[in-house]
Amino acid sequence: MGLTLLLGVFVLGLAIGLPVAVTLGLSSMAYLLFADIPLVVIPQKMYAGMDSFVLLCIPGFILAGNLMNSGGITERIIRFANALVGWMRGGLAQANIAASMLFGGISGTAVADVASVGGMMIPGMKRAGYPGAFSAAVTAASSTVGPMIPPSVPMIIVGSLSGMSVGKLFLGGAIPGIAMGVAMMITTVILARKHGFPREPWKGLRELFTSFTGAIWAIAMTALIVGGLLTGITTPTETAIVACLYAMLVGLFIYRELPWRAIPRIITNSAISSAGILVLVGTANVFGWILVSERIPQMLADGVLSITDNKFVVILLINLLLLFVGMFMETIAALIILFVPLQTLALAVGIDPLHFAVFAVMNLMIGLTTPPVGVCLFVAANIARLPLSPVIRAITPYIVTNLIMLLMVSYFPPLSTWLPNRLMP
Repeated sequence: MGLTLLLGVFVLGLAIGLPVAVTLGLSSMAYLLFADIPLVVIPQKMYAGMDSFVLLCIPGFILAGNLMNSGGITERIIRFANALVGWMRGGLAQANIAASMLFGGISGTAVADVASVGGMMIPGMKRAGYPGAFSAAVTAASSTVGPMIPPSVPMIIVGSLSGMSVGKLFLGGAIPGIAMGVAMMITTVILARKHGFPREPWKGLRELFTSFTGAIWAIAMTALIVGGLLTGITTPTETAIVACLYAMLVGLFIYRELPWRAIPRIITNSAISSAGILVLVGTANVFGWILVSERIPQMLADGVLSITDNKFVVILLINLLLLFVGMFMETIAALIILFVPLQTLALAVGIDPLHFAVFAVMNLMIGLTTPPVGVCLFVAANIARLPLSPVIRAITPYIVTNLIMLLMVSYFPPLSTWLPNRLMP
């Protein structure tokens, strides 16, 4: 009865549009009251969930991304991406995808990507003759690539939950993330030829070189992050702090577009964004603790294993569950609640933990673009000033493409395990 109350309040909260963190807190409180468990458990478990050194990466990478974005990084990345691939059929859409791959390697979050890149690319694509729905769709779809390419906030969450190396998780998502971006570019070529989308004129090697030198300091930030982790010179948290200092120095003294007076506002906004994520981590930890106390993870594993112990079938079932959950729940909450139970199941049938972590995150990234609660879908539609339905129709080919890539990553482990095992044995 208590579990029914927990899930009932949770579903009701989502249905009426409450924030996920509030919904998790209210449903957990309802369960504790029904079970006559002291409510002091809530702050205790919230603090336990947030009291992780690894989680300090999150405010660090968010601040670094905001500093770089305010210092002129987005414009330079878009200019370089346009010079690199804008000459292809559907050139601005290709540049949109390339910019998301580059920008995601700095911000680590899909929503920041779609807001920053989309804020410039969607109006620009519409002016160039692209349909508004397609412009929003390609922006939302490509934003999901960013958190697969290091750094990645979801991978940091997974590292704090599982104890796996955040550096290995970052590298594990790199090849799948790049593959997703390339696959979406191929899809864009097909759609562009079908619908007669325009292409940009080739701007020459001079523009390519000039735009590259302008964006090199931004691109180097990803190399700084990965290099620090691979060499072992810095921990993930220390890397995030180094990235903040690097971003501030580049914005102030190299790009010279980051005014000193803007830094307090950027720090405040980054703190607010980080606090929102950490509160979600805390309330989700309370919810997850209740599920563990009710033995839900073990019941889930036993239930699936009673049906089949075939690894390939289990992978399919995990994918279907995560895709469904991703349609309704925010990525971080879904990871905190479901990752450990599903990891128990995955390990029971012999799935490599790093491989499982990568395709689990990939599932939930795709969920950011699927209705009814696809956050990136909503943000892109709002920027384009369009209702959701035409954007959903336009994004369908990209969702299909990403699902194909998900199956490849799920059933071919070396895509996610080869690079980290090679570089961080």
